[in-house]
Amino acid sequence: MSGTLPGRDAIVATAGESIGRGSKSFSAASRLFDRPTRERAWLLYAWCRACDDLADGQDHGHGMEAVADPAARLEAIRLRTAAALEGRWVGDPAFDALRIVVAETAMPHRLVWDVVEGFALDAAGWRPRSEADLLQYCYHVAGAVGCMMAVVMGVPPENDWVLDRACDLGLAFQLANIARDVGEDAAAGRCYLPYDWLAEAGIAPDRPMEDKVKLAAVARRLTDRAAEYGAQARAGTPALSFRSAWAVLAAAGIYGDIARKVAQRGPAAWDTRVTVSGLGKIGWVARSGVQAFDRKRRYADVDLMPQVWKRPR
Repeated sequence: MSGTLPGRDAIVATAGESIGRGSKSFSAASRLFDRPTRERAWLLYAWCRACDDLADGQDHGHGMEAVADPAARLEAIRLRTAAALEGRWVGDPAFDALRIVVAETAMPHRLVWDVVEGFALDAAGWRPRSEADLLQYCYHVAGAVGCMMAVVMGVPPENDWVLDRACDLGLAFQLANIARDVGEDAAAGRCYLPYDWLAEAGIAPDRPMEDKVKLAAVARRLTDRAAEYGAQARAGTPALSFRSAWAVLAAAGIYGDIARKVAQRGPAAWDTRVTVSGLGKIGWVARSGVQAFDRKRRYADVDLMPQVWKRPR
């Protein structure tokens, strides 16, 4: 390999910096993985973060704004992703991170392209009309990432049941994000709340922040659904190693707190950004260790919800 090209260690280090800046919650949970899994999780995160930042004009998830050239940004994501999947050096650490993690885990390319489709939906100004539409979007931007993380943790790609539970966790995370970020999304001209739900609540789709009392009721539907998917996702942890289950359960607890805080704040949920304190994260690291140790008994008989939507195969 040419000395002018960064090696794996340098790309992993850059990915670690990215997750540290972009998501303190995921960064904290990732420390619980064994080293190979942790590094691969960072590599995957770096690609996801870079795509998101490119699509939304952000810096590590901060400062989202409406961009003037969404189609061009989407094309850049597609071209760099394709190069990474072909095993070529891209020259962008985040996309070279994808190249490495795909090669090391035999990641199905279809999962990568499913995530890219989420950016295509945003570039097209797509909005959900129903709960099924919402879940389909959440799959593309988070559920498919959950499936990719399961593969990173050693789950065979053909194990659909465990990948379904990993997808459930991604859905739970994204539903919590949407509930928390309604105001930020609205400022960028986006709304991920289903038209059906808004109509039932008497909220104008282009003015979701106008009546925060009504909006709080809609957000509660999101957070309730997030809790249901989070509970269902835990049923997949007996298939994971102890340390992987520990990390997954810690992340589930931390993001569950975000959803719970949005619900508890009601109409004040968007006055300041909902976060989980450092002490709160430490608490979940401790509790999730106990949960992971007892996971095979604790999560053996989790009831699955009736399906509103099914993950694409």
